[in-house]
Amino acid sequence: MQPITDQTTIKKPFPSDRVNLKGVIAVSIAHFIHDVYSSFLAPLLPLLIEKLSMTLTQAGLLSTVMQLPALINPWIGSLADRISVRWFLILAPALTAVPMSLIGIAPTYGVLLTLMLFAGISVSVFHVPAPVVVARMSANRKGLGMSFFMVGGEAARAAGPMVAVGIVALMGLDGFYPVMVVSFVCSALLFFATRDLPVTRTARTPVPLKQTWRDMRPILMPITGILVARGFMHGCMASFLPTFIAMNTGNLWLAGAGLTIFEIAGVAGVMVAGSLSDRIGRRRMLTLSLLGAPVSLLAFVWVDGWLAYAMLVLTGFTLLSTTPVMLALVQENAVESPSAANGLFMMISFLARSAVVVIVGMSGDLIGLKSTYIIFALVGFIGLPFAFKLPADSK
Repeated sequence: MQPITDQTTIKKPFPSDRVNLKGVIAVSIAHFIHDVYSSFLAPLLPLLIEKLSMTLTQAGLLSTVMQLPALINPWIGSLADRISVRWFLILAPALTAVPMSLIGIAPTYGVLLTLMLFAGISVSVFHVPAPVVVARMSANRKGLGMSFFMVGGEAARAAGPMVAVGIVALMGLDGFYPVMVVSFVCSALLFFATRDLPVTRTARTPVPLKQTWRDMRPILMPITGILVARGFMHGCMASFLPTFIAMNTGNLWLAGAGLTIFEIAGVAGVMVAGSLSDRIGRRRMLTLSLLGAPVSLLAFVWVDGWLAYAMLVLTGFTLLSTTPVMLALVQENAVESPSAANGLFMMISFLARSAVVVIVGMSGDLIGLKSTYIIFALVGFIGLPFAFKLPADSK
């Protein structure tokens, strides 16, 4: 399979051997700002439950509705391949920020659901083409570019809840909405930072989505296996880590600190892994991560004290480091439709995460979290054979 041939008309083409680092950093900062807004729901949910007298089922449905548009990511990507991805990128932070900033003044549950749906569509509109733009600006250092991009997202997941709670503490839930103004500045920054990107497509014939899947199947099929195997470990850590620590220590402060340590280690992991994969190869980097993650997770379960937190750092570093490598792998193997290929990848990733979290929760109820962690850490090793099915590294 040949790397993508970009048949576009551009104003000032990026040199193929030169990284547009300013542009990569600008999009990464936009990723951070965008994902800070999209992370507002969880920390504000207790206040929204009280205000609108929601049940926990209704509260849970909000998150589901927000994630539902991920199912149409391939079609969003296919559309982005036919028109300017630049405008998708520029407008999405503001389009996400507006509904997420209005949730505090939503008068009814129905309005809140509608806001979540619009926010979810905008989230997909940003995340499908943004890695494509980063890949173009990264030239032959796509791993480095994806590392910068993913650092923005991982950092936002750590900072977003603090931002939301802090602003509500200062301005109240009803006065929360002016926070959307920052997103307008972000969109303006992106307008200037991406002005040299391709703005029109001149491909003779749009590539059907089925053709994109056929072209990318040798990459996406192994990646699907990796995402499912990794998803069980990620579900354990991202959804149940505070509960697991609290059950073992009885200390809620340590439980919260554990999640923060895990996320910060993940930021370091995504920064290192993508860049390192440019040097040693994508398959080698994924193999190292997929070996290190289950080993460190098993060690985290079995050891105690500060050594457990050292293993937690290693787990976050290895487990979360796979995403920029897979993004780079998808982009450098996309042929005619990089956005559609990324949309397929993101849809698969969403389905893998959503399905396994339910299974992890059920297992925790049946056999306890410690046994669940051990079982799904062992399941993580299943990802290794799929890594070997990826194209061999040329380096």
